[in-house]
Amino acid sequence: MWQLNSPSKLLQIGAVGTAVTALCCFTPILTLLLGAVGLAWLSGYLDYVLFPALAAFVGLTAYALWRQETAKACCPGEGGEP
Repeated sequence: MWQLNSPSKLLQIGAVGTAVTALCCFTPILTLLLGAVGLAWLSGYLDYVLFPALAAFVGLTAYALWRQETAKACCPGEGGEP
């Protein structure tokens, strides 16, 4: 059973979310997919969703890294997991 509050799981979620959001933000992948299913009119509104999502995932990654470092400083023998 995985715990969402562990620094390593938060780091994985943040890194994957950042990569997927950046891929959709900076390449035409999402526009092509929306056009293929007939929803190309939504591509004008993608910036309103993707840029805040990218900021949130980058923030989550930074928070996970901070939690991982503070856990290592607190309990160096336990590998950073609380």
